[in-house]
Amino acid sequence: MLSGIGTDTLWGTIPESVFFMFQMTFAIITPALIIGAYPERVRFSAVVLFSLAWLVLVYAPVCHWVWGGGWLAELGVMDFAGGIVVHTTAGVSAVVFALMLGRRRGFPMDLRPPHSPGMVATGACMLWVGWFGFNAGSALAANGSAGMAMLVTHISAATAAMVWGGIEWLRYGKPSLIGIVTGLVAGLASITPAAGFVGPLGALIIGVLAGAGCHWLSMVMKFRFRVDDSLDVFAVHGGGGILGSLLVAVLAVPAFGGFGLVEGVSISHQFGVQALAVGVTAVWSGLATWIILSVARVFVGLRVSEEEEIEGLDIVAHGERGYDLT
Repeated sequence: MLSGIGTDTLWGTIPESVFFMFQMTFAIITPALIIGAYPERVRFSAVVLFSLAWLVLVYAPVCHWVWGGGWLAELGVMDFAGGIVVHTTAGVSAVVFALMLGRRRGFPMDLRPPHSPGMVATGACMLWVGWFGFNAGSALAANGSAGMAMLVTHISAATAAMVWGGIEWLRYGKPSLIGIVTGLVAGLASITPAAGFVGPLGALIIGVLAGAGCHWLSMVMKFRFRVDDSLDVFAVHGGGGILGSLLVAVLAVPAFGGFGLVEGVSISHQFGVQALAVGVTAVWSGLATWIILSVARVFVGLRVSEEEEIEGLDIVAHGERGYDLT
């Protein structure tokens, strides 16, 4: 009940109440990312049960390991704003959820594009600006570290957006707004763990690799493995978060314009710590997600009926329609 927190208690340079609210935004957005993997075919009761259990069993432990002085923090893991805590956990859990739930009708040959690219772009712009709060805010102060984190976040997102759009232009002859938006989110996810450790050059490299790598991974997951991860949560957030979490060990060094590793720590050692953190987090997230969904399947079920899927869950589950044009 936040006992003992008053208006004058501090966490570093900021009020502890502000720190609490800031951390809660991470806690609520992470299970919300997973929702992108399974819309229009899952029971709402399963979503509620899963989100509550996942927050306690997956997010909270990993958050403590990395940011709360846990064993990964003691090893010296670098995760400035959530590449491991947020994006690796959500990405791996999303693909497990998608596999256990099953594909949408007609997937992947009958894929319907977003009904309003303009609304997608509007939401992405809000996300882009909000991401500055996450990454720059993780400095927990209004200082040079926060300023650089904001700058490199912008560089990586813009670069990845252009790379993804450029790949579409070369492959299909047309760069799509949806592709550009997806690319910028990949750039945002990838720079997140490195935002407080790399400089502009490192951010540019991360943006290029995020745009190309996450695009490739999304195609592989969708068309080779036929995993119906509707909004490419694993490819964009999971892949991006893992990519940035590994690259920070290299790009944080001064040769790439970074702010350096801890004194006495080599690139190879730091890379090993990053890889261990990513691997353990991925295994923990995947296993816990499978257990939670297995329990949810027994008590409330996971998949809606085919008739409900055809009718649409807005009206079936909530008694509302997104657009009432009559």
